[in-house]
Amino acid sequence: MNLDGKVCIITGGARGIGRKIVETMAEAGAKAVYALDMAFDGFDEVTKALPNVKSESADVTKSDAVKTVVEKIWEAEGRIDVLVNNAGITRDNLIQKMSDDDWNAVISVNLTGVFNLTREIGPRMMNQGSGSIINMASIVGEVGNVGQSNYAATKGGVISMAKTWAKEFARKGAQVRSNAIAPGFIRTPMTEKMPQKVLDAMVGKTTLGRMGEPEDIANAALFLASDASSFITGQVLSVNGGLTL
Repeated sequence: MNLDGKVCIITGGARGIGRKIVETMAEAGAKAVYALDMAFDGFDEVTKALPNVKSESADVTKSDAVKTVVEKIWEAEGRIDVLVNNAGITRDNLIQKMSDDDWNAVISVNLTGVFNLTREIGPRMMNQGSGSIINMASIVGEVGNVGQSNYAATKGGVISMAKTWAKEFARKGAQVRSNAIAPGFIRTPMTEKMPQKVLDAMVGKTTLGRMGEPEDIANAALFLASDASSFITGQVLSVNGGLTL
């Protein structure tokens, strides 16, 4: 699989799964891979090693900021071929203990942020006649999880939006594809904050008997971004080691 000549944008691209997706797509020959994030601590080593990687600071919850950065990239590159809506946060608690701030923060980043980017980029892809939109969902968006009402709502939402956009942006013959990836439990800074007993329980229920690694998700994103998946749209690719069967 290769991304020769393609221009890619990955939100939340400075760390964790997002960073691995940036590196994987750059190594696959993309013309340019833009990592969008709020902070880029330690990201210099990526841009030094991979000259086709670029960084842009952007708050995905702010529609004006998103519009500005997308227009900047479009002016520089003349096209956008891949959008990975990866930026996300958690603010977990049982619903009776979940504050308005915790609810609104997760909705703003994980759902509104995805909407903001795709509203700017999806129509451009449609006009250019092709593109791949990839929403980062979660196993939690498929089956739910105690203490994650806000997170589950957003991840279920991005699955529904991916299916909607598969229909919306393919009108008039445009080869714009929209899919979602639903990771299981992946070894990232986010899961490192979870109690070990919870992680051990999840590994115990996983058919392959281990947590996933960021490259497992990055490889799935590479597949959906590449022409190897040219007849796949409106789908959810569950990468969870057999946690759900």
